[in-house]
Amino acid sequence: EAKLTGVPKDLPDTLHELHLDNNLIQAIEQEDLRRYGKLYRLGLGNNKIRMIENGSLPVMSSLRELHLDNNKLSKVPPGLSDLKFLQVIYLHSNNITQIGVNDFCPTGFGVKRAYYHGISLFNNPVAYWEVQPATFRCVTDRLAIQFGNYKK
Repeated sequence: EAKLTGVPKDLPDTLHELHLDNNLIQAIEQEDLRRYGKLYRLGLGNNKIRMIENGSLPVMSSLRELHLDNNKLSKVPPGLSDLKFLQVIYLHSNNITQIGVNDFCPTGFGVKRAYYHGISLFNNPVAYWEVQPATFRCVTDRLAIQFGNYKK
């Protein structure tokens, strides 16, 4: 709750967790996360994020948990399927209207090293009945996927 408008660029590059929740961040660009490649957990919930630049997330190759809930995203961020160890992604309470079949899981067999334990998508204006079942082929348990009611 520091009213940050961007990701700090002067923190140690050895961090394993970075909590930037409850700020005023509007976008994530490639250079914003480049120095934080050792992160296991990144918290960006409750910001104003509308855009995550393609290539921004895969630089954090060890990432296991990503919080992007309560933002203004209109689509699933690009690059999630490249994160081999990502297990939990919070995307609830955004403006996501569609989900692509390859948004979460890589296309090659054996590429993902850890399966998802949680994908939170509730409170988004996505028509869940239009999402292809193969979209969640790298999820361990169907209960790990949380869709839910969307209220305008």
